[in-house]
Amino acid sequence: MADQENSCGTHIRRSGAAAADGLVANRALWDNLAEFHGTQPGDRSYDVESFLAGGQTLRGIERELAGDVAGKDLLHLQCHFGMDTLNWARLGARVTGVDFSPKAIARARELAQRAGLPAEFVEADSQHLPDALTGRFDLVVATYGVLSWIADLDAWMGGAATALRPGGRLVLVDLHPVLQTVLTFDPLVADWPYGGGAPQHDAMTGTYAHADAPLTPQASTQYPYSVGEIVTAAASAGLVVERLGEHTETETDGRHILPQGPDGLYRFPFSDTYLPVLYSLSATLPAAPAP
Repeated sequence: MADQENSCGTHIRRSGAAAADGLVANRALWDNLAEFHGTQPGDRSYDVESFLAGGQTLRGIERELAGDVAGKDLLHLQCHFGMDTLNWARLGARVTGVDFSPKAIARARELAQRAGLPAEFVEADSQHLPDALTGRFDLVVATYGVLSWIADLDAWMGGAATALRPGGRLVLVDLHPVLQTVLTFDPLVADWPYGGGAPQHDAMTGTYAHADAPLTPQASTQYPYSVGEIVTAAASAGLVVERLGEHTETETDGRHILPQGPDGLYRFPFSDTYLPVLYSLSATLPAAPAP
C-alpha cells in the first residue's frame, strides 16, 4: 500500500493493485496518442516537418532554467515521442529520453534517425527508473503534463534525484495545480481537487494537440498534487529547491479553456489580475562533502 498525505494532513492509502491498474490504462492511452500526435493536419503541439526543418519546440521557461546544456548529459522524463528530447540534443546536450509507452519510444528512435541526431531512448516507468541510469546526468528535465500521471510522487522525485550526479539539477515545468482544478473558464467551474493525490478516473476524449480529435474515449487515471506536496517531495528526495516560479502566461493552452490575448499568450483572468497557469521548479542534488 502506498501512503500519500494530502494538504489537510490526512492520509490517502492507495493499493499497489489500484496504481498498477491506472498505469496499464494510462499506458494504453499514451500508446494511442503516440501514434496520433504529429500525424494529423492542424496539430497544435507536434509539427514534425517543422521540427525536421530545424524548428525549435522548447519554450523559454525550461531553456532559462536549464541554462547552457552544451556538453551536458540530460535525462528527459516522460519524453513522449522525443521531439523536445531531440531539441535538447540540437542545443548540444547528450540526451536520453524515458517513456513508459513502447510505441512512443519506437517513434522517438525513428524520429532521431530522420533528424540525424544522437539520442538514447529507454522504455521505462519514470517511477521505477532502471539502475543503468543512476548517477549519470547533469540535468533531469520534465515538462508540461508530467506529475498528474504519477501515482507515487515520492518515487518519481526519488528516481529523478538518483539519476543525477552530485551537483546536478532537476528542471520541472508543469501545469499549475490551480489551473488543473478548472473544468471551464467561462463560466468558471472547478471539478478537480487541489492536491491530495487521490486517483481521478475519467474517459479521455480528444487531446491537447487536437481539442476535437476523432479518438475513441479511453479510460485514464490522473493524480492531483498541490505545489506544497511537489516541493515537499523534492526535498524528501534530497534535492535542494533553488527556485520555484508561478507563471501567469503561456504560449499554448493544452487545456483549451483559456482566452488568448492580443499578444498571442494565454492567461487566466481573475478579477483585475491573473492566476498562475504554470509552475517551474529548479532543484539541485548537493555535491558530496569533501573528505
